[in-house]
Amino acid sequence: MKKLAKLTIILIAAFASTNLYAQTPNTGNITGTILDEQKKPADYVTVVLFKLPDSTVVKTAFTDQNGLFNFNINTKGSYFYKASNMGYKTLKSQAMPLTSENAKIDFGTAQLTATTQMLKEVTVATTKPLFERKMDRVVMNVSNSSIATGSTALELLQKAPGVTVDQNDKISMLGKQGVLIQLDGKQTYMSSADVANLLRNMQSSDIESIELITNPSSKYDASGNSGIINIKTKKSKNGGTNGSMTLAGGYGKNYRASGGLNLNHRTEHINVFGNYNYYSNKRDQFILIDRISNGTINNTYFSQSGDSERKNAGNNFKAGLDIFLNKKNTLGLLINGYFNNGSEDFLNNTLIGNSFIKTDSSVVANNVIDNRYNNLSYNMNYKSVLDTAGQEISADLDYSRYHGNDKANYINKYLYSSGAAIRPIAYTKNETPSVIDIKAFKIDYTLPLKKKMKFEAGLKSSWVKTDNNLNAQELINNNWQNDTRRSNQFIYDENVNAAYVNLNKEFKTTSIQLGLRAEQTNSKGNSVTTAKVIERDYIDFFPSIFINQSLGKNHDLNVSYSRRIDRPSYDALNPFLYFLDQYTYNQGNPFLNPQYTHNFEATYMLKKKYSVTLNFSRVNDMITEVILPDNEKKALYQTNENIATQFSYSMVLSVPVNFAKWWQTNNTANIFHLDFQAPDLAGQSLNNKSTAFQIKSQHNFTIKTGLLAELMGSFESPVTYGVLRIKTRYGIDAGISQTVMDKKGSIKLSVNDIFNTQVNKISSAYPGLDYALYQKNETRIVRLSFTYRFGKNEIKPARRRSTGTESEQNRMKN
Repeated sequence: MKKLAKLTIILIAAFASTNLYAQTPNTGNITGTILDEQKKPADYVTVVLFKLPDSTVVKTAFTDQNGLFNFNINTKGSYFYKASNMGYKTLKSQAMPLTSENAKIDFGTAQLTATTQMLKEVTVATTKPLFERKMDRVVMNVSNSSIATGSTALELLQKAPGVTVDQNDKISMLGKQGVLIQLDGKQTYMSSADVANLLRNMQSSDIESIELITNPSSKYDASGNSGIINIKTKKSKNGGTNGSMTLAGGYGKNYRASGGLNLNHRTEHINVFGNYNYYSNKRDQFILIDRISNGTINNTYFSQSGDSERKNAGNNFKAGLDIFLNKKNTLGLLINGYFNNGSEDFLNNTLIGNSFIKTDSSVVANNVIDNRYNNLSYNMNYKSVLDTAGQEISADLDYSRYHGNDKANYINKYLYSSGAAIRPIAYTKNETPSVIDIKAFKIDYTLPLKKKMKFEAGLKSSWVKTDNNLNAQELINNNWQNDTRRSNQFIYDENVNAAYVNLNKEFKTTSIQLGLRAEQTNSKGNSVTTAKVIERDYIDFFPSIFINQSLGKNHDLNVSYSRRIDRPSYDALNPFLYFLDQYTYNQGNPFLNPQYTHNFEATYMLKKKYSVTLNFSRVNDMITEVILPDNEKKALYQTNENIATQFSYSMVLSVPVNFAKWWQTNNTANIFHLDFQAPDLAGQSLNNKSTAFQIKSQHNFTIKTGLLAELMGSFESPVTYGVLRIKTRYGIDAGISQTVMDKKGSIKLSVNDIFNTQVNKISSAYPGLDYALYQKNETRIVRLSFTYRFGKNEIKPARRRSTGTESEQNRMKN
C-alpha cells in the first residue's frame, strides 16, 4: 500500500504541475462555421488547428450546435484547419495569418461533403471491409457482414483472424490462451466458462465490430497474457429519435431464434438510449472418448460415448442516460444486465473391459442439468473537457451483482455385459448457488503538451467477493442425504489497486509511447468446509513501450513491449468436484498462482494495407487446463495447473487483394511455434513443442447495388497445446445480403460450416496417458435475418464508456 500511496502522490503532483503549465494567457482568437451537406449547422464536428510552416498540430475543438468553432491562441503565425466527421470527407481550409496588428482570424463558413460518390450514374457508398489493420489492433467490422447474420458473438470470434475457440469454448489468440474479453471497453470479470455462456447469448445484430489487441498499453488492466478482444456493441449514430429492429431465425438439426430492439433519443441537453435482445436455441453435441488405464498387471479399456441436448435462452438489455451539463461536461448513468437460463440432458455410456472389443461391464449415466445466470451492473460516469487543447478528465463508479445456480441430477447404472445390474442404481444431485459482488472506481486524466506530446494517468480500485456453495446429496434408503465427500463452500475475496502513467511524443517520422502500470493485489480464498485458507498480498509493475516509425510514404514499422499478469479465474480456484460419471470429473485448484507474460511485437505495414507481425512471448507459471489420470479411481479428471514456462513465437501475414471492382478479399495467415516446459506436472516431466498455422480467407462480392455476397474459409493445422494434441480443423461459410425498403431495411441469409467439417479431435500429450477424444457440435446452420432502421439519420452517437469493472467480470461465470 505504501508503494501505491507514493504513486498516487506522484500522479496528483503531475496533475497539478501540468494544469499550471497549461494555464497561459490567450491573446488571439480564431473562429469559423461548419455546415453539413444540407447547409445546416453541423455540431460536434472535429476541428484540428495547424500552424505553418511545419503543419504542427496546435489544438483540437468541436463545433457547437450552431456549427461554430473557436480557438484562443497566444502565438502569431499562419494557421489552417481540418474538419472531419463520420460519413463526410475531411475539409481543409486555406492558411490565414495571425499578427499582433490583426489578432483575430475568421475562416468564415465551410460546407462538408458526404463520402458517397457518383460513378457512371451508379451510386457507390463507402463501406468498411470485414477486416481492418490499424496501428495497435485488427478490427473485424461485423455490422455489414452477411456471414455474421444471426450468429452469436462466440461464433463470430471463430471467424476472427488469429482467434480459435476450442472444444470447451476456451478462447485463444495467436495460439495462446488467457485472452481478456471486453464489452465496449468494459471488462466482464467472469470465468472463461461464463464468458463463453454470455457470448453464446449475444447476437451479431447487437455488435458493431470486434477489436483484436495483441499487445495492450499500460492504460489497460494488466491481465490477459495473449491480449484483449474488445466487442463493441452498436450505438446509434444519429440525433433526434431513431432506432432499429432485428429478427433472425436459424436451423441446423435444431431451431434458433433471436430478436432485438435498439432505441436512441438525443436533444441538445440529454441523450437517452437503450436496447433489448432475446435469444433462444437448441443444439446437439456428440462426444466419444477411448482411453486405456494402465494397471500393475492388466490394462483396463474404457470406451465412452455420449449425446447431449442443450437448450439456452437469454434476455440481455442496456439502458443509459447522458446529461450534457454544458459543452464541456457530461454526466452519464448506465444499467445493463442479462437473465439467462438453460438446460442440458446428457446420456453417457461407458464400456469397460480388457480391450476395446471385449467388454465385461458398463456404466450408463443420465445427467439432467438446469442453470440460471443473472447479472445487473450499474455505472455512473463523468467526463469533463478542461480546454480546447484536449485536456480532459473522466471518472467511473461501478457496482455489479451476479447470481448463478446449477441444479444437476445424476442417475448411474452399473451393468454386466449381459445387461444384469452389478449394484443398485445410484442417484445423486448437486445444487451450486453462487453470488459475486463487484465494486470498482477509476479515474483517467489526459493532458496534451507542447510539441506533440500527451500525458495520460489514472487510478483504479476494485473489490470482488465471491461466495460459492456446493450442496451434494445422494439417495440412500429412499432418503436424500448430504454427501460430505463433495459438499463444500468456497469464499473468495480480492482487492486490486492500480495506477498508471503514459507519455506520448510525436516526432517528424516517429511516435513513442512509454507507460508504467502498478497493481497491488490482496486476495483470500477460504474453503469453509475443509478449513483451508489461502491468502496472498503482492505488488507488481508492468512497463510498456510502443514505437511507430515511418520509413517512407508507404512503409511503417511498429515495435512494442509489455509485461502482463493473469490471475486465476474464480471457478478455477474453486476446489469443487463435478462428476460426469464415476470415471470422469472436473476439479478446481485453490493453489493456483498468477501467471506473468513478457510480450514483444513488431509490425511492418506496406501502403497502410499489407502487414506482417512478428510476436514473441514468455509466460512464467502458466495457467492451463489439463486432463490427468486418477490412477486410484482409474478415472480421468480435468483441472488447471501452473505449467512452469511457455514460449511462443508467431508471425501473422495480412494480405488484402482486390481481384476486380466487384471482388475484394482479405487473407490472413498465422504461423506459430509453442514450447511448453514443466519439470513436474503430477509427477511427470513435460517438454512439448509444436509448430502450427492458421489460414483464413474472406471474399466480398458486389453483385449489384444493394446486393452483396460473402464467402469465408478457415483452416487450422494440428497443434500441441500443453497436455493436449489437437488435430486439423477447417470449415467454409457463405452469406448474401440485400438492402430493401429504401435502404432502411436489410435481409441477410447465411450458411455456416457448409460441408459440416468442423469437428474436435484430441489426444493425450501427457506421458503415460493414452486417450483419444472426438467431439462434434452442431455447426452446419442456415440463418435468415431482417433488420429495419427507423427515425432520423443525423444523430450523434451515445458515448462509449469503459467502466471500472472490466477486468473482474471477465473471471465470473455467466
